[in-house]
Amino acid sequence: MTPRFSVVIPAYNAAATLARAIESVRAQSWPAHEIIVVDDGSSDATADVAAGFGDDVRLIRQPNQGVAAARNRGAREASGDWLAFLDADDWYAPDRLRLHAEWIAEDPTLDFLTGDYEYRDEAGTPLGTSMAQHDAGRRMLDKAGGARRVVMDAADEIAAFVADHFGDTHTLSLRRERFIALGGYPVGFKVCEDVHLLTRLVAVSRRIGVSCACLAVYLIHGGSATRRDPVAAQRENVRTLADLARLAENFPLPVRQGVAARMADARYNLGCALVREGQRLAAVRAVWPSFAARPGRQSLRRLLSMLKG
Repeated sequence: MTPRFSVVIPAYNAAATLARAIESVRAQSWPAHEIIVVDDGSSDATADVAAGFGDDVRLIRQPNQGVAAARNRGAREASGDWLAFLDADDWYAPDRLRLHAEWIAEDPTLDFLTGDYEYRDEAGTPLGTSMAQHDAGRRMLDKAGGARRVVMDAADEIAAFVADHFGDTHTLSLRRERFIALGGYPVGFKVCEDVHLLTRLVAVSRRIGVSCACLAVYLIHGGSATRRDPVAAQRENVRTLADLARLAENFPLPVRQGVAARMADARYNLGCALVREGQRLAAVRAVWPSFAARPGRQSLRRLLSMLKG
């Protein structure tokens, strides 16, 4: 099977960076079946930038509904059998699609694929790679033993991946029919919607292909919502994960374990953010559900560590 990739790029007021993202897709060593830009109600020249690429880009315009709705719209309109996503301020490495497409053609039993990527700041300075900075990623690099590919299929690997995943939206490749069946990205959440979809995808998967090569670049912004208002961002994170935890009751055990660990970390991070703002009582309330679920010395040490700041 030769996969046909539809690359979906949601864009909101992204006129300054969209051309770079599109060019990175056009430069792929494995050509995309189509490039879809969803202009999510931009007030700048985003649509003009996309339209400037002519027939190379399919432009869809909609009122502002958020990034999840924009990605979902692009996926619904896609004509390829596989989906890949790219945010308008990030970009693909030249072999991003080829490394996944060739593997898909060789091994149709893969449920979905992900991979490594590079962090950079707004000046373009490299800040490390995703897999090396996450426990789940380091496990897979060790398993790969220097190979460029490795399959994630063991229970402990999956639990670790759900708890603290490497890879991101721009390294995810999945069948369009699976994306549609899962309902796509959840709308109504400001953060962590990518984790919500990824976890639901893992829950119905057995063999996950991991490319150890860097597939894309993720740009870290100094003025991100997390940095502007960390308490609000962490509250939103917990809210999204609470919805996911509700669904997780029906997930396989390793996925449930991963969700529980991720929720505990999210509550801890919210507590730390509250402590930094002098709201110690609110911080204790934030982490208490996790402490009550798993009381013990380790949980107590974590609570005290949070309160110390």
